Amino acid sequence: MRIEGKGIEGAIVELKKLDHLMKKAGFVRGGQWDYERVTYDYKINTATKGETYYLRVQGYALEGDVDRNDATMQLLTPLLGKHYYPHGVEYGDGEDFPDTLVDKSNKVLDRVKDMIDEFQNEHLLDRAKKLIDQYQFDGAKEMLEKYQKNN
Repeated sequence: MRIEGKGIEGAIVELKKLDHLMKKAGFVRGGQWDYERVTYDYKINTATKGETYYLRVQGYALEGDVDRNDATMQLLTPLLGKHYYPHGVEYGDGEDFPDTLVDKSNKVLDRVKDMIDEFQNEHLLDRAKKLIDQYQFDGAKEMLEKYQKNN
């Protein structure tokens, strides 16, 4: 099941920071990567014996290399899937997902989105500060300080 509209799809984050954010949110990357792609899984066990679900967030490198840990990643639409032993996880539209599971998945993704937004805002402010220092823009420091005070 695709979980659209969470604001994660299309987000661009440096791989090192993305690994940190996803781990903090409870996702595992493990060995699920290649030179251009990463996959993060969040395991959700249920009270029903033998039922396990996975919330998956994938991304691909816009530039850099995952293996060298210097990639800039763009995230794709998150997926929710059910694990079937021994075949693997199914993400198809024909799957039935309990409302409580979908709600939990949405809350986890909201948390991830908030962390990505916070990082991107900090990153933009850092870049602005560096540009101001580099080019000595008249009045720019005061404008930036006023913006930071108000937000």
